[in-house]
Amino acid sequence: MSESSPVNRTLIHGGTVLAASGPFAADVLVEGETIAALLRPGAEPGAVDERIDARGKYVLPGGIDAHTHMEMPFGGAFAVDTFETGTRAAAWGGTTTIIDFPKQEKGTGLESTLDAWHAKAEGQCAIDYGFHMILSDVNDGTLKEMRTCLDRGVNSFKLFMAYPGALYSTDGEILRAMDTAAEIGGLIMMHAENGIAIDELAAKALASGRTEPVQHGLTRPPELEGEATSRAIRLAEVTRAPLYIVHLSAHQALEAVSEARDAGRDVFAETCPQYLYLSLDDLARPDFEGAKYVASPPLREKSHQPSLWKGLRTNDLSVVSTDHCPFCFNEEKQLGREDFTKIPNGIPGVEHRMDLLHQGVVAGELSLARWVDTCATTPARMFGLYPRKGVLAPGSDADIVVYDPAAEQVLSVNTHHMNVDYSAYEGMRVTGKVDTVLSRGSVVISGDEFRGRKSHGKYLPRDSCQLLR
Repeated sequence: MSESSPVNRTLIHGGTVLAASGPFAADVLVEGETIAALLRPGAEPGAVDERIDARGKYVLPGGIDAHTHMEMPFGGAFAVDTFETGTRAAAWGGTTTIIDFPKQEKGTGLESTLDAWHAKAEGQCAIDYGFHMILSDVNDGTLKEMRTCLDRGVNSFKLFMAYPGALYSTDGEILRAMDTAAEIGGLIMMHAENGIAIDELAAKALASGRTEPVQHGLTRPPELEGEATSRAIRLAEVTRAPLYIVHLSAHQALEAVSEARDAGRDVFAETCPQYLYLSLDDLARPDFEGAKYVASPPLREKSHQPSLWKGLRTNDLSVVSTDHCPFCFNEEKQLGREDFTKIPNGIPGVEHRMDLLHQGVVAGELSLARWVDTCATTPARMFGLYPRKGVLAPGSDADIVVYDPAAEQVLSVNTHHMNVDYSAYEGMRVTGKVDTVLSRGSVVISGDEFRGRKSHGKYLPRDSCQLLR
């Protein structure tokens, strides 16, 4: 009988540990894939195989990006980041878990869709990953398959009030899906925009010869996001289903969420860095440059941004995800040069989420605790991964980021690792940078070196939401 291989021991010492409850001084001992102990600074844990000096740096749980679209088909194009390139870029930015979206096509089943996305991701990911499910065809069969998805570790289901003729669900279909989710303990995620009204506005713009990218924003006004968000909340109240609003961008939608949460409803929402930093002005850039910034919901006027930052501080916005869905400007985005409705919707961002939110800390918009909470701890609790993920505690996975809060960097296509030919934040100077990243105890980023491998990441079956009231 052969002896098992010795467990690798790593000590991260001298840093300030960040938690959702606040910062504190501690050293972190890792044994194998998990955290063995948080030690008094300077305490000697015995023999270790590797020491990581974190003096002057933060030590925080690896980020969880709960909204990505790797290799997703959209409007005749495919998101250009594969699970290999996208998860590697995520690791460079301090994200150690993604939750992606298998996209059910009309006339297909949920299980076959899930199988297809497992085939794309298995053996390709540099970090751990899980799945939500896009439910675009609500019928008796797919409602039954929602139960099967739960057995396979997928308990969150995304529906669309936008994109008639493709992903759109009627209020009746949404009601049926919410009824099922409430019964089986699932979570409904909602893309809340009034797609019927938006299509009318878009057709009117095109008929008037207005084809440029800024029309994407002007024909999807914030009032229609607010209306759809309110309607989704009312449907959830009727069915008693928990509701998670994805990529919230407008203060009208945030007001509806805040009202529901004040009333004690199980309503949650995320926003994305692009809505905190970019605006309608970017969509209006000349020479078709605005196409780089086409996403849905669209970028809003800058006046919405203070409300979103406040929502993050008050927990009316619980999570920051990226909705990472990259399309190259010189290829896929060109499909809409003569018609803004044909521009593939999506902005790259999986690599920059942690840095951009830390910039919010630098600017006084967020505390260190809320930075960690919105980027790691609450996503873990929201999507059934806590305490395995989202916290530095004995027994948790050793997903750890050593972060240098004093380092400066300039975001650029010339230095990012995403598989896309532009940066939405080109030339933006930020303070703070990832120094070292561990995924389940293995160093995947060390300084300017990628030390990971594409087969390292494991699939994460998820439990139910841990934040229900």
